[in-house]
Amino acid sequence: MLLAAGALAPPNLEAAAAPGAEVVVIFNSRMPESRQVATYYAERRQVPTNQLYGFDLPEQEDISRAEFTARLLDPLKKRLEADRVFVFSSAAPRRVIEARVRYAVLCYGVPTRVLKDPSLREPEADSLPAEARRTEASVDSELAALPSGPRYLAGPWPNPAYAATNTAALHPTNGVWLVTRLDGPTAAIARGLVDKAMEAETNGFWGRAYFDWGYGAAHGNTNYLEGDEWISTAAAIATRAGFVTLVDSNAATFPASYPMSQVALYAGWYEQNASGPFLSATFEFMPGAFAYHLHSYSAMSIRQGSNYWVGPLLARGVTATMGCVDEPYLSLTPNVAAFFGALLLGRASFGEAAYYCQNALSWQTIAIGDPLYRPFAIRPDLLHAELERRQSPLAEWSHLRMVGLNRASGATLDEAISYLEAIPLTRRSAVLKERLGDLYWARNNFSDALDTWESALRFNPSPKQRLRLLLTLAERRASFGPDRTALQFYQQLLQEYPDYPDKLDLLQKMLPIARRLERKDVVESCEREIKRLSPAPPAAPTPNR
Repeated sequence: MLLAAGALAPPNLEAAAAPGAEVVVIFNSRMPESRQVATYYAERRQVPTNQLYGFDLPEQEDISRAEFTARLLDPLKKRLEADRVFVFSSAAPRRVIEARVRYAVLCYGVPTRVLKDPSLREPEADSLPAEARRTEASVDSELAALPSGPRYLAGPWPNPAYAATNTAALHPTNGVWLVTRLDGPTAAIARGLVDKAMEAETNGFWGRAYFDWGYGAAHGNTNYLEGDEWISTAAAIATRAGFVTLVDSNAATFPASYPMSQVALYAGWYEQNASGPFLSATFEFMPGAFAYHLHSYSAMSIRQGSNYWVGPLLARGVTATMGCVDEPYLSLTPNVAAFFGALLLGRASFGEAAYYCQNALSWQTIAIGDPLYRPFAIRPDLLHAELERRQSPLAEWSHLRMVGLNRASGATLDEAISYLEAIPLTRRSAVLKERLGDLYWARNNFSDALDTWESALRFNPSPKQRLRLLLTLAERRASFGPDRTALQFYQQLLQEYPDYPDKLDLLQKMLPIARRLERKDVVESCEREIKRLSPAPPAAPTPNR
């Protein structure tokens, strides 16, 4: 089941956003918060009230295989059949042959993981590799395979809609139900996922894209290179879709000091717990943002905001994400390149993209977010014209996207610069001025770049964007001068960001500048702080006697 990254063309998904009538909403009737999330979602997406199903379920994230079958799977199938939401074939295996819905939303409080059942013995699973003969799985992935009818449970089930070229294949009559969930550390976070999705659908999906793909190459394991290829291909897709795209190809993940601002997209790997910039309480996810960290246990628990990845990402404001509740093995994790191709280029809904990119069901993946969320429901040119007509402040992001789309279509550096120079909005937008400075720098017009970045600071950049601008200006002025200006930027950084995670690095860069300027006070202060912040030398070994 190995995948070839980049070999999948995005499906032709040109339909309008799927209506709420195509959704069944499932909640835990034991928990009032679960019902509240279900009701809120149904109101916002106009889901018919007779398509809200409550079941008496455990309140914890884990559920035994027996409980899952008796308290969720079997009662749900009976309700779906009785309400003629699904019509099952009369002959075995009883699979779905007609369906009124395509999507299911599991709400806060519905368990996430079906536990291992050592008593389950299935001869059909004997043909699977030993590592795949496992009965644990995500609740979501088990329900996604429900339309296929009875099947073996000890191992992954092939997703018949994987890499489908049209929306018709992403349908229960083809054996796959598009199951996502509104969940997270709190019910309020779960409820807010639909709000952020609908905001992005209405006003545009904006921000910057960040990708971290160096883990496989650094470890010299050819089996890991597949993950690198997925993520690097996803970065190329984001660039083609017009996003300003930043890539880190080092072995380590983005460091805590990295100024990650106004995040629309993120994909990376491979740490067990959220790290680096994602630990910041002021992390900047834009409305509609999607973030995914590839790790075997990224969704082992999603109802706390400190461990693993999915919970912390949701706690910091992401709109949609995916993860695994248990060891999936790399080739059976979502192909994130295929996901980005469907979402960004194929104009898919989140639910469609989430299942387009999975080659296995009845396995470990869960997708968290509104399945109807379609970030590119409106064509970029039409949305751009509407924002201009409304004189919306978001027009700056639309202009930025236009520059990216034009560059991806072959526009030259000079043409991109001319575009931004001609827009009156550039003169008062930190977002556009920063990009213009980047383009000047790429054209080796260093003086204009530095002046433009400095002017961007005067137009209310976000806190993380401001940090990036100050870091850029300090480092570039340290190389191009004057020293006095470089030192001022370093001092401004330390004053405005006293909790900057790599203060030692800033001080070490400041010190030679202060010495050249013969600023004795600054030299002494830097030396004192460098000594305080430097790690203690290792203790000398005790001699043997």
